[in-house]
Amino acid sequence: MTENRVAVEERVRRDWGLELPESVFRYHAFLTSLGPAEKRALDDMELRPFGIMDVFANPDAQPADGIDVRVHGRYYLDPPEFLTFMHGGSDGLHFGLWFDDGRTCSGVASYYTNDAGDLDMTSSTPLEAVRARLELSWRDLHDYYDGDELAERKAKLASVRDALTAYETADRTETGIEYSKKYSFVVPPVLPDRITTLDGGGALATGETTLRRPPQHRTDPAYFADVVFKVIRDPEALQAAVTEAKNRCAAGDPAEALALGRDLHWASGRDPLREAYAHELLSAAYQALGRPAIAAIADAHHRHRNLRSVQVL
Repeated sequence: MTENRVAVEERVRRDWGLELPESVFRYHAFLTSLGPAEKRALDDMELRPFGIMDVFANPDAQPADGIDVRVHGRYYLDPPEFLTFMHGGSDGLHFGLWFDDGRTCSGVASYYTNDAGDLDMTSSTPLEAVRARLELSWRDLHDYYDGDELAERKAKLASVRDALTAYETADRTETGIEYSKKYSFVVPPVLPDRITTLDGGGALATGETTLRRPPQHRTDPAYFADVVFKVIRDPEALQAAVTEAKNRCAAGDPAEALALGRDLHWASGRDPLREAYAHELLSAAYQALGRPAIAAIADAHHRHRNLRSVQVL
């Protein structure tokens, strides 16, 4: 385990330019601690390690010729700050470590890549994300099972919960819907150091923006989306907005370039012009903010954004 950890850390630092958090190693230790019954219970929840966790399985794994390893597990809409570590099943639900300062992980994000909705950032660690899904599954058991099968499935989930709480969340004694109400179904706090973006993650930057964007979670998402899409869908307004963001960035204020770039990335819709604008703005913003690793990920993603599969390694 120690040798494997060193190899994984070195690989991710070298190829992605990122520092893996201790929490992802706890997640890996949890996975390796599970027996066959607990692994089947995770499979029933459709929670499977993916993305960067494939490096844990083989730190020397290489991508196909010509493909940048940094796009492994990277879905079309994933912001450059998002590093996939787990797949969640239907509608493309997947989970990623969040690196918005350009090097260290500040939490976990998840979303359904095939469905509408913002990034969910209520979990701070991979195991918190697993626990949240487990308690949702616990809540739903009575809707689908009864008798011996219900008892068997509850026993398997309880065993997974016991294994997980050996590493994290042991102080959270609530289960099922009570757990969700307290820790998952919560109003996101206002993030004063992050500027509102369409994806719901917020842009970590200070400075002025043309839309006078408030801090993340301080405005109604539907209203904000309507304002942004009025600009995005108007070719002349969009070109003017991109030019203004580039000029501000060149003058030393990258806030608008980062925020608008993230919006265009999220709203690209496989439109080549939006993709190009997003890439141009994000590359400039990340470099100006001293986040070369995220800039390199954004470049790799732009080159490979329309791959048929996110399975690269």
